[in-house]
Amino acid sequence: MAVNQPLADRLRPKDLDEFVGQEHLVGKKSILRTSIESGNIPSFILWGPPGVGKTTLARIIAHRLSRPFYSLSAVNSGVKDVRETIEKAKKQQFFNQPNPILFIDEIHRFSKSQQDSLLGSVEQGIVTLIGATTENPSFEVISPLLSRCQIYVLKPLEKDDLLKIIHKALKSDTELRKINFEIKEYEAILRYSGGDARKLLNIIELLFYSSARKNNKIVITNDTVVAKVQENLAMYDKNGEQHYDIISAFIKSVRGSDPNAAVYWLARMVEGGEDPKFIARRLVILAAEDIGMANPNALMLATSCFEAVHMIGWPESRIILSETAIYLATSPKSNSAYLAIDQGQKLVRDTGDLPVPLNIRNAPTQLMKDLGYGKDYKYAHQYKNNFITEDFLPEKIKNTILYHPQENQREKEIRDRLERLWKDRYRY
Repeated sequence: MAVNQPLADRLRPKDLDEFVGQEHLVGKKSILRTSIESGNIPSFILWGPPGVGKTTLARIIAHRLSRPFYSLSAVNSGVKDVRETIEKAKKQQFFNQPNPILFIDEIHRFSKSQQDSLLGSVEQGIVTLIGATTENPSFEVISPLLSRCQIYVLKPLEKDDLLKIIHKALKSDTELRKINFEIKEYEAILRYSGGDARKLLNIIELLFYSSARKNNKIVITNDTVVAKVQENLAMYDKNGEQHYDIISAFIKSVRGSDPNAAVYWLARMVEGGEDPKFIARRLVILAAEDIGMANPNALMLATSCFEAVHMIGWPESRIILSETAIYLATSPKSNSAYLAIDQGQKLVRDTGDLPVPLNIRNAPTQLMKDLGYGKDYKYAHQYKNNFITEDFLPEKIKNTILYHPQENQREKEIRDRLERLWKDRYRY
């Protein structure tokens, strides 16, 4: 095995039993494993963060089923590449060879026309498509293609998964075994990896080649990891994992109301050729989660930003993104809507499916009316100020407050109004 081959490639699993993580998909009797073992897999899309095994899983499946394997990256492939690959697949079909697997990495980066070019061959079974994406396919994959594919969601790797990968590397990799490579503390390695196996192995490789050796031995502590990773960020980040660190810095800068830092991190993403829709989508989420009720217009502007970016593309989109980032960074902040839905979901899990009060049930039939559905419901618009005290929550959780206005001008006005309307019901 070539030494100049990255550690992550040297340790790439060859079969399902070596594959670490994603037990819900490839564990014994799991849905995808059962399909693979039957030898009859549908076209599907793997959706998950970087470094959790999407490409590896596709290769294992092709090897397991003895299928020809074609791989394209949406970053550097066009319609011409897709059509050429499909023509090769048709020739193999003509000679009664097994149905090929076409793996498309970062399929979310394919344009509509590129995705359209896949439809016929997927539908006719000329190829079995396996797509990989870090983005929600509901937003990025066209409906006709989505309807022809199963969607499998991959999760970030857990601590135990990452430790398994580390121990396998230290035990089986011929290069690492050339010296006594001892990891005394794991916390920093696991933290910097962020659930990403490739990033984890890149860090170990960085530590192996850059750490001081004494008597043919390297000892790794948390301090060693922090020092080396900070010093050589670009080295271990050569495959683009920094993408997630920078979007994190961008979001935290906007959340922290620092427009200067927000524009800096935005500029880093622009210079790095980031997908503008990826940035715009994060701004929409941020507007709802971190600004929310303090400035509801923020969500409208962020949504308009996403639509404009979708229409315009680079390079002009950078101006729209900059305007939106500055607006959101300088807006008052509130996560009250985010906390309210979290608390609401917890309440539902804790209390179960409580019955809807009879007075606010739908009553489309006479039987339902006879049973009291909708009886005594008070129509708010028939009362002064379009309001009447009514019971809208189930009896068991009556008077429960889920929305707590926060200390900003907009929500202080909301709190005052709620106090006036609900003074005998909710204690605002």
